[in-house]
Amino acid sequence: MTEERITETETPTGNVHTTHTVVTDEGARKGGSGWLIALVLIVVAIVGFYLLSRQSDSEIARDNAVAEAAGQVGDAAQNVGEAARDAVDGK
Repeated sequence: MTEERITETETPTGNVHTTHTVVTDEGARKGGSGWLIALVLIVVAIVGFYLLSRQSDSEIARDNAVAEAAGQVGDAAQNVGEAARDAVDGK
């Protein structure tokens, strides 16, 4: 909203002085900083999700490797048991 104010004052000697004032009442203008902050938050969320998923994949691979190693240890123990049985039977 724009309002125009004209004020006239008269001096005791008869001179008239006019003051012209324009008042503009506009809402606060918003810059692009809100969009920039939102974009940064989205990028941070995507990077966080990516790193979390990579860590999860790493943990799964580690768990699979441990399970495979445990299986190999079990197979080796079975082979040792069979060798010991064969040694006893051969005597």
